[in-house]
Amino acid sequence: MQLSRYFPVLDWGRTYNRQALSNDMIAAVIVTIMLIPQSLAYALLAGLPAEAGIYASIAPIILYAIFGTSRALAVGPVAVVSLLTASAIGQVAEQGTAGYAIAALTLAFLSGGFLMLMGVFRLGFLANFLSHPVIAGFITASGILIATSQLKHILGVSAHGHTLPEMLGSIFAHLSDINWITLIIGVSATAFLFWVRKNLKPTLRSMGLSPLLADILTKAGPVAAVVTTTVAVWLFGLDGRGVKIVGEVPQSLPPLTLPGFSPDLISALLVPAILISVIGFVESVSVAQTLAAKKRQRIDPDQELIGLGAANIGAAFTGGYPVTGGFARSVVNFDAGAETPAAGAYTAIGLAFAAVALTPLVYYLPNATLAATIIVAVLSLVDLSILKKTWGYSRADFIAVAATIVLTLGLGVEVGVATGVALSVLLHLYKTSRPHVAEVGLVPGTQHFRNINRHKVETDPTLMSLRVDESLYFVNARFLEDMVQNRVTDNTSIKNVVLIFSAVNEVDYSALESLEAINTRLKEMNVGLHISEIKGPVMDRLKRSHFIDDLNGRVFLSQYDAWTALSGDQVALAGE
Repeated sequence: MQLSRYFPVLDWGRTYNRQALSNDMIAAVIVTIMLIPQSLAYALLAGLPAEAGIYASIAPIILYAIFGTSRALAVGPVAVVSLLTASAIGQVAEQGTAGYAIAALTLAFLSGGFLMLMGVFRLGFLANFLSHPVIAGFITASGILIATSQLKHILGVSAHGHTLPEMLGSIFAHLSDINWITLIIGVSATAFLFWVRKNLKPTLRSMGLSPLLADILTKAGPVAAVVTTTVAVWLFGLDGRGVKIVGEVPQSLPPLTLPGFSPDLISALLVPAILISVIGFVESVSVAQTLAAKKRQRIDPDQELIGLGAANIGAAFTGGYPVTGGFARSVVNFDAGAETPAAGAYTAIGLAFAAVALTPLVYYLPNATLAATIIVAVLSLVDLSILKKTWGYSRADFIAVAATIVLTLGLGVEVGVATGVALSVLLHLYKTSRPHVAEVGLVPGTQHFRNINRHKVETDPTLMSLRVDESLYFVNARFLEDMVQNRVTDNTSIKNVVLIFSAVNEVDYSALESLEAINTRLKEMNVGLHISEIKGPVMDRLKRSHFIDDLNGRVFLSQYDAWTALSGDQVALAGE
């Protein structure tokens, strides 16, 4: 049992049968067809040779199948991580050099090592500090940056830049250099791929094709674009007329490679590796949990860290670059009927075959077609509606999302993701530093207590009952202390204060000191301090101190018991 916890393959492998094999094989065929052009395209996005995308999709998938817990997650290069990779290693090496490739290997190794350490020490919960709106904002901005970065390949011009102003400025400066043949190829491929995504499957179904065959042909849409444009370039010699092509791709299995271990390189890539790890993990786990829930399965986030860490380390030693679980390919894998991670292993076999036998066929593949593949894929990530949703629901979340989007577009992905992480943590601290504390009264004819500002309730001017709706720790402890002090100082008729701890799950040492300060001050003012509805674990912790012994009042099992014992004959109706 303990061994299968760290090697989930031992768990699902015991019950593997012929039906699962058949379903996994079908899923693998569909995903392989989708991944061949996609892997080449994402390598282009990362600034690496085309074969790096295929290499990064072989060993990592197999390693994840051994160590990962999701039955449907498909691991490999993804758009956002490819963009982050290009941004990080572009600062330490020049694209096209051996140093650039080594930096990519090193980035994958550092990312894998960080993920493995987090998994071993069960630190997966740290990813929860990244709020979903901030992640959505970052991915939206990244999608815009990625699509913009590919316009140079569609136009056939040389452009550069890592931010939106830089890219657009560079593209406009080179508009006079447009290669019109490249533009025709790029626009045609983009339009075709958009049509395939939206309309091909319904069209095929209306022609009487089975759902499975229609799905396979739809997923093969990018392959059709690749084949058509490659043949056109070869047939008409368009590479001699300025159309840039992929060129020679090594016809081999992934090579054994070594990342760089120089201190300067590691120090330069350490922070980007951590950011890539966190973003990749959050995206991967959210996809894995969504798909697992559909089949009433579960995943282990900490084991997922180990699985993704192993995948990235595998990429570092087999000519790849950082990888994670991709949303689109995982959904395709799930919809195609994948039952176990073995589907990923079969996909790896298919990609290995492609690396050995099919790479000569992409020599004349135009970069514009790969750029079209990327643009169509990433525009589905762009969700500007998150701005409207957060504006209507929470202005603080809106500010965080808007800041993340603007800074990512204006200053680059690393600044954007770092800002997103910082804003997520600051938002959490801000919200918990000002906990909701409601003064409550008794609902007439019941034993229930509700907010005096929202309901008609009975109150006693000599008794103040405060319901604390947050755990108490160093960030918010002083807030409660000041609130009680101010309320009692402003209302001299108060003789007893009851703190209702029904929502308090934790009281840290700083909060304990604040409670002791409240107790001391109220005692000096001849006001009793009482606690009601305190949870067992919180009470156990408080008993380890002298607070309960020194309490200037009593501990009540329920708030109604406190009301019965402490309210006098001045009860009045308050509220709406």
